[in-house]
Amino acid sequence: MFNKSSQEGNSIKAQQMNSSSVNSNSVNIIGQGTSIQGEIICDGDIRIDGMVKGSVTSKAKIVIGISGSVDGDVICDNADISGKIFGTVEVDELLFLKSSAYIEGNITTGKLVVEAGAKFNGSCRMGVKEIKPSEKNNPQTQELRKEAV
Repeated sequence: MFNKSSQEGNSIKAQQMNSSSVNSNSVNIIGQGTSIQGEIICDGDIRIDGMVKGSVTSKAKIVIGISGSVDGDVICDNADISGKIFGTVEVDELLFLKSSAYIEGNITTGKLVVEAGAKFNGSCRMGVKEIKPSEKNNPQTQELRKEAV
């Protein structure tokens, strides 16, 4: 019924589809009512509407919905927060805190947008720390500067 050439053609198409899906960014969703305990590491975007107890790391964007909460560190390139975070937040580019956002922990980000009503308790650092002229000759400060770059 099937000849060998058509089977080989189907096999090649399947391999091409698999390789292209591996290269594209995926969207991961943790739905409302779902609770996860442990570390989450992903390359693609992730949306959290449930509860996560542990750190969440993404090379892309993390979205925490209004019903979502993370009890642990959040590390990513970009983030939109509507829910709650109890831990350190490290965002390389843009952190957007919606009006319902609540963060209990320190924030480090490139850029920060805060809607009226958003709350966070902790320190906030934006961009790379600039070195004061009086600190340039301090060896400890120079070591911190090397780590930041």
